[in-house]
Amino acid sequence: MAGMFELFIDAESAFRFRLTAPDGTIMAVSKPFDTKTDAVAGIAAVREYAGMGLITDHSTTTTNSVPPQIRDDPAATTDSLRAPKIDFHARARAVRRAVSGPRWAGAIHNLS
Repeated sequence: MAGMFELFIDAESAFRFRLTAPDGTIMAVSKPFDTKTDAVAGIAAVREYAGMGLITDHSTTTTNSVPPQIRDDPAATTDSLRAPKIDFHARARAVRRAVSGPRWAGAIHNLS
């Protein structure tokens, strides 16, 4: 099962999205966006650019660091309040179609 993008409104009333793993772990949180359309476009950009993105190591350590502590209580996180499940994928497709127009408009030729 793939991860899921969750669109939400933060405490400052800005739109954000987060990428969650199949087990519910939050993997990434976006910057704030002014409109929902901009946030959905940000999700599309992340999908396009990060799919098989290269890794560039800018760390200065030469030895392995101490692994982060594992949280035993998932309810102790501040992001435990979740928005109701909404089909954001269908909404994102609708926004992309509305912004980009018909996909194959230039491919229709007169065959007579």
